[in-house]
Amino acid sequence: MIMFVSRLARTQQGDGNDQGALGARIGELEATLTERVAQLARAKQELAAFSIDYRQRVGRLHEELDELEAAIAAAELGHISERLAGQSARPESSTTSAPAEPLPRHTSDVVRRLFRDVAKAIHPDLAEDQTARDRRHAMMVEANRAYALRDEERLRWILQSWSTGPDTVDDAHPEATRVRLQRRVAQLEEQLAFAAADLDALKQKPMWRLKTMVDEAAIAGKDLVRDMVARLKVDIMVARNRLHAIEWTPGSS
Repeated sequence: MIMFVSRLARTQQGDGNDQGALGARIGELEATLTERVAQLARAKQELAAFSIDYRQRVGRLHEELDELEAAIAAAELGHISERLAGQSARPESSTTSAPAEPLPRHTSDVVRRLFRDVAKAIHPDLAEDQTARDRRHAMMVEANRAYALRDEERLRWILQSWSTGPDTVDDAHPEATRVRLQRRVAQLEEQLAFAAADLDALKQKPMWRLKTMVDEAAIAGKDLVRDMVARLKVDIMVARNRLHAIEWTPGSS
């Protein structure tokens, strides 16, 4: 009897140590996830600010140059009036392509149904304590974002993650606490993987690569955007002069 009690005490102590280790791991993962999410948010904000500045300073000049080059091409071919007439009233033709069929509603219906299932399962009002409410709220925010993007895959992941998450463990389970902790660790590790993938995808975008080039040049004391603007303005001036020369006729002012 004494030996049995001793073994039971050691087992309970081992369980406590194991749960303590899992709890510590959860704390580390939650801190890392918070940092990664904040890093991703900062990167998105930086990219959005750079994109707005680039389009205002460079994008509009590209558009102006494109319009001038199109006008030059039309003037050189001598079809400006024909082009304008063709745009205002195109003759009907039996070979005209049929209008594209509307996209099927299947995907939208699936996304809508998935979102309803997610909302029913993880709505914060169903939480039993504040910790669970915060976790449900965070996942609901992610679900709303996925629904806005019509991201069926992400909604499926959210629903699957919730069904295997810590909040679905029955209190009657003999090791409910341990299983909840283990599931929370797995859940956090998966969320970290998603955050890393999102950040990697962001940094693969052409605009981010351009931003990186601009930032690296700035460290060396160069302003790549300013140089782009200067070159584009010269190109626009040359294009305007060329168009004026093509359109000029003797006796015109």
